[in-house]
Amino acid sequence: MNHRLLIILLIILQGANLAAQEDAVVYGYVKDSLGHPIDLANVALIEINEGTMTSKTGYFEIRIPSEKKLVLVVSCVGYDQKKEYINLKPGERRELSILLKQDIKIIGEVSISARQERASTFQRIDVQDFEYMPSTTGKIETIIKSQAGVSSNNELSSQYSVRGGNFDENLVYVNDIEIYRPFLVRSGEQEGLSFINSDMVSTIRFSAGGYDARYGDKMSSALDITYKRPTKFGASTEISLLGASVHAEGASKNKRLTFLAGYRYKTTSYLLNTLQTSGDYKPQFSDFQAMISYRFSKKVELSFLGNYSSNKYQFIPETRETEFGTQELPFQLKIYYDGQELDQFDTYLGALSLNIQPNKNLSLKFITTAFQTSEQETFDIQGQYLINELDNTIGSETYGDSTLNIGVGTLLNHARNYLDAYVLSASHIGTLKAEDHLIKWGVKYQYQDFYDRISEWEIIDSSGFSVPYDGREIGMVKFSKAENQINYDQLTSFIQDTWEKNSSSADYFFTVGVRGSLWNFNQTFMFSPRATFSVQPNWERDMMFHLSGGVYYQPPFYKEMRMPNDEINYDIKPQKSIHLLLGGDYIFSMWDRPFKLTTEMYYKWLDDLIPYKIENVRISYAGENIASGYATGIDFKLNGEFVPGAESWFTASILQTRENVQGDSILVYANEEWTYEDAGYYARPTEQLFTASVFFQDYFPNNPDYKVHLSAHYGTGLPMSHPNEDQYYTELRMRPYRRVDIGFSKVIKRDDDALKEKNPFRYFKSIWLSAEIFNLLGINNEASYIWIKTISNQSGTPGQFGVPNYLTGRRFNVKVTARF
Repeated sequence: MNHRLLIILLIILQGANLAAQEDAVVYGYVKDSLGHPIDLANVALIEINEGTMTSKTGYFEIRIPSEKKLVLVVSCVGYDQKKEYINLKPGERRELSILLKQDIKIIGEVSISARQERASTFQRIDVQDFEYMPSTTGKIETIIKSQAGVSSNNELSSQYSVRGGNFDENLVYVNDIEIYRPFLVRSGEQEGLSFINSDMVSTIRFSAGGYDARYGDKMSSALDITYKRPTKFGASTEISLLGASVHAEGASKNKRLTFLAGYRYKTTSYLLNTLQTSGDYKPQFSDFQAMISYRFSKKVELSFLGNYSSNKYQFIPETRETEFGTQELPFQLKIYYDGQELDQFDTYLGALSLNIQPNKNLSLKFITTAFQTSEQETFDIQGQYLINELDNTIGSETYGDSTLNIGVGTLLNHARNYLDAYVLSASHIGTLKAEDHLIKWGVKYQYQDFYDRISEWEIIDSSGFSVPYDGREIGMVKFSKAENQINYDQLTSFIQDTWEKNSSSADYFFTVGVRGSLWNFNQTFMFSPRATFSVQPNWERDMMFHLSGGVYYQPPFYKEMRMPNDEINYDIKPQKSIHLLLGGDYIFSMWDRPFKLTTEMYYKWLDDLIPYKIENVRISYAGENIASGYATGIDFKLNGEFVPGAESWFTASILQTRENVQGDSILVYANEEWTYEDAGYYARPTEQLFTASVFFQDYFPNNPDYKVHLSAHYGTGLPMSHPNEDQYYTELRMRPYRRVDIGFSKVIKRDDDALKEKNPFRYFKSIWLSAEIFNLLGINNEASYIWIKTISNQSGTPGQFGVPNYLTGRRFNVKVTARF
């Protein structure tokens, strides 16, 4: 028996030895460009879902399957990712020496290190990691919407609000060129392509507040986009049920001439057919964008960025059926339509940039920009409506059917709105690196011209009586008729300094700057000091803290100047905001992979506010500085590789933003009578008390060619705009916004796949197929409300019903992407 046990033990040991010989080992050191070891670097084999972390000496060792093509991915926060392709024999041990380059943003020949960028209020987002993200608008906008402090309740729109601000309070730059959007867009259905073409993007930097003095005159956020600088030929194409895109890039042999161009076409009729209003939707959105650069020498380069965008929207409504109310008192609205809506938004942008780098420490940039938008919004739509009460008796034979008609009438909407606008600018930006200091300065002149023609009215005829009706004359629910033409200019300059101080206990980072603007519309001067202080203690744990503050002005940009009676307020002043932010981040290891936890608290004092109402994505301003307010909250973000080689994140935000509008009152019952009192501070239209977002990526075990991408958003209900034109106070809120999108992708060809000569895929660099499900849970989210009125009752009070306008339902999308 002992001999038999010995033989069995030897067989087991021999089998284990043979099994071990089937594996191989890869080991080595990870260092930076100076030869210093990098600890906590993530070393992952995404094909087999295995990975490890480097030690303090930069050493790693990992056992891998032999005779199998694998991709070893080495990454670390603050460094560029590096890939090694390996295929080892059984029992082989291979040593690798991995060199990671610092993640650096180039400004001419002057660079900003990843440490300095981490010390700022900006976060960098790598768009290449999120190419498969399911989106109905655009990849960049979808990424931004999922960041901490950012909210958006409309999947048809690329617009977003940040920490209680509205859509018009966000700065967007592309290669230091400020980007504008159309002005007359009132709904996500009309909104076409945003300016940013994700195929052309190199880096994304985003700040939710407390940004530097170099960034211009808006109160909420700054998005800084840098386009690619091609070094060789490349191209891509994408086709889906929502449209198509194609892009090409390249460089001459001597690398002096580079080009980057992209064309996009989008149609959302497939999505819009899920709305509760049925009809013929004909949206057609397209744009062409190109950037051409020529380097005359190592010190001089000339670049041109041009864009033409054409957004057409035609809609012929037929019928609408919406159920609303409560379980105890359910209603149904039916509308039968005649007429159509036809909108056109054409925008043009051209920018010429001259870059001069006299030496590696000095960069001088001169930019001239011309922007034009030509917009028209026209519709004549008649709707004959019925409001019915539904049977809510469970078990009744007529359950869910109409039991009583409580309203019938006709509504007629008419508009002939036209807008032509021009924005011309000339600017200079300089950067100087002097020892430990990075100094930036700039000056900009901007001219703006607007010519607006408004003709819009609405009539409601309920049961043969026009509403409103005072017994003597017939009135209109809404009437606007005006023609405005204004022009003005603005001169702006800034200077800021960034430097670093090191000690044995901590590293300190400072950014101090000031911005001055002269707004010639009413000769207003704006002075904006701003500063950021960051410290990174020399603790065992990698943590950094920052304190930021500053003054931010936002001069009115035509829409804010126009009062409800469509006249221009020539005494209007810039809105003002003072930011105070305290935050920090913590980089740590979990599951042998690096993660980053970011937290930021903020308080914003708001003064000289121009109150507004939001209907879908249209913002209607009071046209007067008659409010003050505040915004406060806290944001959290946790991001990292929950699955090796695939970055994901979770965000959560708590917000309170209130305002006090002069003259706004509320009706209260006291001493057995109804009286009006001052409304005081109440929720602003963008107050979303709690929001949370998830973007999660995963892949099938042992087969990373199959990936899953989940995007989920939740936000508490937004305040509803009051139907009375001169009333801003409201206690009503829409229902919470809840949405889940999911995508599945299959890599058909990888970059490193070697194919036979007869294989047609050999001409492609990579190909992947995606299947997406939008609004996976089929939730009816609300975009806005339509207010339906009925004739007065016996007490003389007209009935009024708020009926929700729902967003898109569940839809399936297929997408094919190929790169050359």
